[in-house]
Amino acid sequence: MSISSSLFSGISGLSTNGNAMSVIGDNIANVNTIGFKSSRTTFQDVLAQSVATSAGTAQIGRGAALSTVDTLFQQGSFESTSSATDLAIGGNGFFMVSPQESETVYYTRAGQFRFDADGWFINPEGYVAQGWTLDEDGDDVGTLQDIRLSAFTSPPEPTAAVTAITNLNSEDTTNVASLFGAWDATQAEPIGDAAYGYQTAIRVYDSQGNSHDLSIIYDKLDAASEYAPGVTDLENTWEYIITCNPVDDLRTGVAGTSAQGVLMRGTLTYDSQSGALESMSAFVYDGAGDPTDPANWTRSTTFSAEGYPQFTAQFITGVDQVISAQFGTRSTDGTWGGAAVTVADVAGGAALPTSSWEPQALTSTQYASSSTTVYQTQDGYGTGFLESISVGTDGVMTGHYSNGQILNLYRVGLAKFNNQQALFKVGGNLWAATRESGDAITGRPGENGLGRIAPNSLEQSNVDIAAEFVKMITTERGFQANSRIITTVDNMLQELINLKR
Repeated sequence: MSISSSLFSGISGLSTNGNAMSVIGDNIANVNTIGFKSSRTTFQDVLAQSVATSAGTAQIGRGAALSTVDTLFQQGSFESTSSATDLAIGGNGFFMVSPQESETVYYTRAGQFRFDADGWFINPEGYVAQGWTLDEDGDDVGTLQDIRLSAFTSPPEPTAAVTAITNLNSEDTTNVASLFGAWDATQAEPIGDAAYGYQTAIRVYDSQGNSHDLSIIYDKLDAASEYAPGVTDLENTWEYIITCNPVDDLRTGVAGTSAQGVLMRGTLTYDSQSGALESMSAFVYDGAGDPTDPANWTRSTTFSAEGYPQFTAQFITGVDQVISAQFGTRSTDGTWGGAAVTVADVAGGAALPTSSWEPQALTSTQYASSSTTVYQTQDGYGTGFLESISVGTDGVMTGHYSNGQILNLYRVGLAKFNNQQALFKVGGNLWAATRESGDAITGRPGENGLGRIAPNSLEQSNVDIAAEFVKMITTERGFQANSRIITTVDNMLQELINLKR
């Protein structure tokens, strides 16, 4: 073996250590890069040369070569941020991003996402994150797609159910013989404060998102009431009417009459011992004839699926809005017993319409304490505007709207690879799949070996600066030692040349 071959062994050492230093420099340069994964180098020896020795054949190495540059995918620490769209992955997986209107998909651990002016959910390079559209139940719809908010409003939902849980003072006395008779929509004030025992109001919404106030007015039943002939327990029965502002009541049959604004009327009967609501009756205008005539007020014709009697309002011309009235007891079979009964029939001695009533966990009561509203709610809402976005650990993105609605929007998707070492770095914290890496295995965060999402967080670089400095020292000494080989061989060659004087 010639002395000059030692030069090439030294050169190989310089080359491999120089490449190793480049990797170390790249790691240190990206010590603060979001989602960066550090790399490491490994060396291998070069094919050795066989030489003859007194003991036979031996091998002399030809230097070192770069074996691999591996990416270390261990978890980086999390940095908390104030942005709800900053996302980090705790565990295995990559975010999927794609240039707008492109089929090309890249993979990244950097979750610096935000919405642009057109509603695209993008990273700093403008690539759009991938996910699934969600239905109202939070289930995935269709396939992976670009995440984009096309609408920043929540459509209105008309009220379909009104709940009013009250306690009515059992010691109250009757104020008027008939609440319905005391209501006069032709007056500036349809009913005076002295005409009833208690009133509660609930705001409801129509299909266009307009709000309307419903008032439920109560008064202890009087012996002279039109309901009295059909009541067996006057002491524990109250009359009620459900009303709206007469101007809001657009039903053609009641327009211009004193009954305009009365949507439902009836009675509430309480248990004499427990004080809980025991049963109720409900009458609605049949839409024909004089609405002030009790013969045109028949028992409520329909029940909700839960067993609550319903009435029909018309806040928009020609649009009927069916609303159920929930006071804390419901019909178990959703029917009235016997033939149809009107208020006129009851006034003539017919029994109130009956059903199989079942008290609810939260029910209206009649106790010897001040009348008060215990609980009230309704299920409608007006138009809402997007106020904020939040992302759950399962990747579900929800929108919080000004009308109080929280709607499911998208689920952020994740991907993993059987051979993630074979991913190809394309810059910008992005990787691309290769034939060696295999196809991406996509799924929901937290399922099938994929990590969970940490909102309001960013994954920091996993570079260990102390370890990199130690590697820098050893690599520098390795480079220095190989350079000494070259200078030493140079001196040896000089001595060889000096043999000839």
